[in-house]
Amino acid sequence: MGGSQAKEKSLLQHLEEVSPTEVVEETAAEEVVTISKWVLPGASSNEKVVLDALQERGITDRAALATIMGNIKQESRFHSNICEGGARIGFWSCTSGGYGLIQWTTIDRYNGLARHSRLIGRDPSSTEAQISYLFTEQQWTSIEPSLKTPGQSINFYMNKAYYWLGWGHHGRRTTYAFNYADRLSVVEVPVTK
Repeated sequence: MGGSQAKEKSLLQHLEEVSPTEVVEETAAEEVVTISKWVLPGASSNEKVVLDALQERGITDRAALATIMGNIKQESRFHSNICEGGARIGFWSCTSGGYGLIQWTTIDRYNGLARHSRLIGRDPSSTEAQISYLFTEQQWTSIEPSLKTPGQSINFYMNKAYYWLGWGHHGRRTTYAFNYADRLSVVEVPVTK
């Protein structure tokens, strides 16, 4: 056997003897970077879900986030299964008034939540379905660019939020917004790229 044939035979024998767990594939090293993220100490699970979803949409200004959170607190206290008046019931059992995180009231918006939830395979009473739907609504998409504009006041964002929600009454939404603004803090979060 020539030198190259002997090497080839030796290599083939070695490959036959190697078990699958001994084969090591080299992968590109993953890069870990840190990003700044707003968190809310003492937040409920729904508050955390909403805050994270807003930031994933590119809303990063403290006052904008606080304004949205204050409005949702006024509308539903962050209960996704709440019917206007306070009853905690499923979507299909709420037969009058608003429902959910932002109290969808008009028939178009209410039915839109049902259609969207069916499309994504979620219960319309769930926080995830309602957040997903919220981001598709024309009322939201028309103000979202303003919410992504940093450096504005809570009053500026509150005026935009009116076009999103069309409040029947102002309530304590601005007080809640200022409270959220005081409580929000920044943390550095490692992210693998």
